[in-house]
Amino acid sequence: MKKRNRITVLAFVLLCTWVVAACSSTKANDSDKGEAKQETEQAAEPIMAVGSSALQPLVEAAAQQYTIQNPGAVINIQGGGSGTGLSKISEGAVDIGNSDVFAEEKEGVDASNLVDHKVAVVGMGPVSHPETGVEDVTTEELIGIFTGEIKNWKELGGVDQEIIVINRAKGSGTRATFEAFALQGKEPMDAQEQDSSGTVRKIVGETPGAISYLAFSYFDQTTTALKVNGVTPDRKSVESNDWEIWAYQHMYTNGEAKGLAKELIDYMLSEDVQETLLPEMDYLPVTGMQVERDAQGTVTKK
Repeated sequence: MKKRNRITVLAFVLLCTWVVAACSSTKANDSDKGEAKQETEQAAEPIMAVGSSALQPLVEAAAQQYTIQNPGAVINIQGGGSGTGLSKISEGAVDIGNSDVFAEEKEGVDASNLVDHKVAVVGMGPVSHPETGVEDVTTEELIGIFTGEIKNWKELGGVDQEIIVINRAKGSGTRATFEAFALQGKEPMDAQEQDSSGTVRKIVGETPGAISYLAFSYFDQTTTALKVNGVTPDRKSVESNDWEIWAYQHMYTNGEAKGLAKELIDYMLSEDVQETLLPEMDYLPVTGMQVERDAQGTVTKK
């Protein structure tokens, strides 16, 4: 009888132990599921990247690829120009500020807390309506066109057609780069201004006599990309600095990048983007440059 009691007690103890273990396991699983759910919710929190229209097509394409691979990610991309990107990120109003220029170059922007992520290099150059009869200009002629001293394409050996200058809006990084390295710091004439590179391309392509400037990624058959001093605007000439109208493409964060913003920037620097997407879209990897340029515009060989 005592033996039977001992067996019963032992069975009861084992049953209790199993119940406690099962409950603990359920709680642990619930905890793991809760943590996983929290991580998923955090990963799915949308981010906003705003700024440079020259960089916008690349970021949009990379973000699209990234979200296909990571369906929970929500990445919103807007243009507005480098000035907008830098001011918004310095205010903490967005997650990433895209810019063609160094933050230190922008007046009114506190760059002290901003972290620079150089994700690409973009070449820029003058583009004209395809029927001007001109394909190559000197630096002096380019300055003359944009300052209003040269008013007709026939002065450059082209057709008898008034030159119509289209500028990017003030605050545009593309405009700042073009003025610094194509116009050598000269102030352009008052002219029509546009916020969007896409709009500039459309207007130039449809307006006889028109001229403006675009990033290489916006070059197409609707406009003529002009040579300058006989140099063709292409990857090779940019990497050697024979073509001097180029800029780093910066993705700025306010403090160190984190969360989905960090994941996107890391993806921008991955082989998928740097070795495949960049050349497909006429951007250049920073690693291919034979020179470096600082915020003061000083160029040094690597």
